[in-house]
Amino acid sequence: MVSYKELGLVNTREMFAKAIDGGYAIPAFNFNNMEQLQAIIKASAETKSPVILQVSKGARNYANQTLLRYMAQGAVEYAKELGWEHPQICLHLDHGDTFEVCKSCVDFGFSSVMIDGSSLPYEENIELTKKVVEYAHQFDVTVEAELGVLAGVEDDVQAEESHYTKPEEVIDFATRTGCDSLAISIGTSHGAYKFKPEQCTRDPKTGKLVPPPLAFDVLDAVMEKLPGFPIVLHGSSSVPQEYVDIINTYGGNLPDAVGIPEEQLRKAAKSAVCKINIDSDSRLAFTAAVRKVFAEKPGEFDPRKYCGPARDEMTKLYKHKIIEVLGSDGKAE
Repeated sequence: MVSYKELGLVNTREMFAKAIDGGYAIPAFNFNNMEQLQAIIKASAETKSPVILQVSKGARNYANQTLLRYMAQGAVEYAKELGWEHPQICLHLDHGDTFEVCKSCVDFGFSSVMIDGSSLPYEENIELTKKVVEYAHQFDVTVEAELGVLAGVEDDVQAEESHYTKPEEVIDFATRTGCDSLAISIGTSHGAYKFKPEQCTRDPKTGKLVPPPLAFDVLDAVMEKLPGFPIVLHGSSSVPQEYVDIINTYGGNLPDAVGIPEEQLRKAAKSAVCKINIDSDSRLAFTAAVRKVFAEKPGEFDPRKYCGPARDEMTKLYKHKIIEVLGSDGKAE
């Protein structure tokens, strides 16, 4: 058993309370490798932003759970080296799908876990979530639950259709499970193809897809039922067209990739939404930088020479999200 406190990590309770009061959102950035982690910590340290290091079940299998523990501990020390005296870094399991996975993460030093029972019948979702909460809270580990289903694909998580969260269920669900935060479905989705072309309109000048607006009426209704309760948005990458264009220019094939407009995320961040998940955007930044190096320098085979530019591009992306979209800069001095 490893306590996250020994690793220098924090849970989400205090950071979420401050975010709701302050009208901003905490960035939850997924990572799979060292370069992503370095970029997240550098951006967070330079902006003094609280941050959630997010690991999916697939990423945990890819990176190895023991290595992840030491990477998280190393991230805290790296942040201090960069001049961030009191780093506010949370290590969070994204989309845990069983009690056993969540328990394992708690035991290995995660400071927060998500149990995603959203695909289960309502009562089964409550039962599973409550079981995880009762275990995690023994060790002061916070728990995120999900109500409603997001469409799209992310690692092992996939659904053809989304189902908006039912506001009338949230009080009962939060009360009976004891969860610390709630991921809801208001129209965001996983992956780089968040909407089908037929769901969008096209900009007549650029030919680019314009996605439909998020269901803020659902968010407002949830906030009315659970005032001050931490709300989470998954699948909130904006899929920057500059990266899509670079990828496609240098041999990629991402037709009609489209994400969530940043102005809608800014609006959400000023509400009770206090955690916004971003994964695909960093993958796109990484891939765009690597493809560009390979195209311009086809003889390059030193990973540092293409992973380095990718890391720099992701750092720039993360700082943009922190400062221009989520408003969390300067909130963890």
